[in-house]
Amino acid sequence: MTTQQLTQQIQTKKTFLCIGLDVDLSKIPQHLLQTEDPIFEFNKAIIDATHDLCVSYKPNTAFYEAYGLKGWQSLAKTINYINEKYPEIFTIADAKRGDIGNTSSMYAKAFFEDLNFDSVTVAPYMGKDSVEPFLAFENKHTIMLALTSNEGAFDFQTKNVEGKELYKTVLETSKTWKNSENLMYVVGATKAEYFTEIRKIVPESFLLVPGVGAQGGSLSEVCKYGMGENVGLLINSSRGIIYASTGVDFAEKAREEALKLQQEMAEILK
Repeated sequence: MTTQQLTQQIQTKKTFLCIGLDVDLSKIPQHLLQTEDPIFEFNKAIIDATHDLCVSYKPNTAFYEAYGLKGWQSLAKTINYINEKYPEIFTIADAKRGDIGNTSSMYAKAFFEDLNFDSVTVAPYMGKDSVEPFLAFENKHTIMLALTSNEGAFDFQTKNVEGKELYKTVLETSKTWKNSENLMYVVGATKAEYFTEIRKIVPESFLLVPGVGAQGGSLSEVCKYGMGENVGLLINSSRGIIYASTGVDFAEKAREEALKLQQEMAEILK
């Protein structure tokens, strides 16, 4: 999927919502545990109930890897279902890979070719040879960690190095890498005051923004400082939507929570 196609979906659906599919078997409705593949059945119901209210789904791969082979099969079934039934949806493998050379190439093949995700999250700590192998794939996107919403982000990301905060150096350096036009960036919603500075460096790039909802980030603040001319934002919400109910009405309640965000986004897009 191209960024132009993603932007068109945002304008058509009047939303820039990304829903995180982080499935924990201890939190999903108990009646699903009787099915052959509880993870997939949960995801399928959430997707069917919310696909018109969002432009992206983001499974965090750890929640699938934790269940071994069965979990990985559930992930494959989930992404195949989205690609086949709702091909307009932008898919994100939240894997945060960060190795180098051939290893990065193999990670990229796993997510882009085998699973056919549109994008994957990566960690840039090892530099360009950990990221460029992902960028080599046409019409695929690499979403690089830039400024995250966790407490430990202050350990390194905002440190002053030679007169400049490290996250700014990371952003600026990434723009020099081969196929950098395929880059997007992760910026946490709880760091809303940093968006103005980030937009000075990457004015047109898409930003994946976790932290709205359960983590306390403000949608209006993020949009005030972070929205670009072509929107350029994917606002992620996971727990606040998918775990809105643990009853048989879980998909219906998930839709209600997604609709609240979609309606707020539609007003902002006006």
